[in-house]
Amino acid sequence: MKAWFWKLHRWLALAFALPLLVVIGTGLVLSVEPWLVDGSIVPGTLGAAQLQAILDAQDPGGQATMLAYRSYDGTLSLGAGPGAGPGAGPGAGEGAGAGAGSGAGSGMGRLGGKVIDVATGEVLPEPSGLAQVMATARRLHEHLLFGAGWLVTASTVAMLVLVALGIAMGLPRLANTLQGWHKGVAWFALPLVVLSPLTGLMMALGLTFGGGVPPGPQSALPSLREAVAIVGADHDLSGLIWIRKQGPRLMARIDEGGAYNVYSVTRDGAAPMAPNWPRLWHEGNFAGAWSAALNLVTSLSLAALLGTGIWLWLRRQLRRRVPRHAAPAE
Repeated sequence: MKAWFWKLHRWLALAFALPLLVVIGTGLVLSVEPWLVDGSIVPGTLGAAQLQAILDAQDPGGQATMLAYRSYDGTLSLGAGPGAGPGAGPGAGEGAGAGAGSGAGSGMGRLGGKVIDVATGEVLPEPSGLAQVMATARRLHEHLLFGAGWLVTASTVAMLVLVALGIAMGLPRLANTLQGWHKGVAWFALPLVVLSPLTGLMMALGLTFGGGVPPGPQSALPSLREAVAIVGADHDLSGLIWIRKQGPRLMARIDEGGAYNVYSVTRDGAAPMAPNWPRLWHEGNFAGAWSAALNLVTSLSLAALLGTGIWLWLRRQLRRRVPRHAAPAE
């Protein structure tokens, strides 16, 4: 059976090599994002009054249903409608989604996806280059180049099957060879290698392991301007990630001491929601720099496994094509 496991492991990896390359590569980029966000937060530098002044100037009609703050480039994005717009911020979604985070949709409503410099209040033509890199990486990580979220989910399942086949083949013999390093990384990083695709699959299936807060009636939801004041009354908005309407709730996500906490916002206040552990683990934003470092190690391990696995196959193919010289006559 070991020989069959090895063949299935090899051909399954080759079949999903391209989407896995995109998913793992973009995951490596996104693993840096919690560091960028947490490291750029200066407590007490953003208040409710400042955000409300921006909303009054840029959204006088109160059309916006979402705002997202990027602490690492000091910009605020406003949007209306079900989507939060391109690059709405780190970990823009809390619902179902595969990959390192659920980004927001592309629909920005009549606001057109405004990007505002928080320091000056001026509308910018586009986010910074760094923000665009992160937003593009998030879209590719979740949907690839052509909106194929199903292929990302299938690749995630394939990754878990590859891990199971690797375990079924038994403990490796460690050696200072390419194959030895491939097996060594797989076994020594096994918990991380399993946890990353497993939490991604849980996100795709909408599993949160938290009951959350029962939604109140639609009439009880405050406007976005009111929500800024409600959240800002008890929380430092310098760590704000986003405030947005999602389903029957108005929710806020805030970086507090390196942990991304989510609150359900009503006129009665901001109530904490149960942690969405699959998302927190997958995005690496539950323990600040430590969880981000863990995510980086995971991404590097997966990249090493995919890279060494493809190279082992290519080397095997090249050896087969080398012509064998005829044996000399006796």
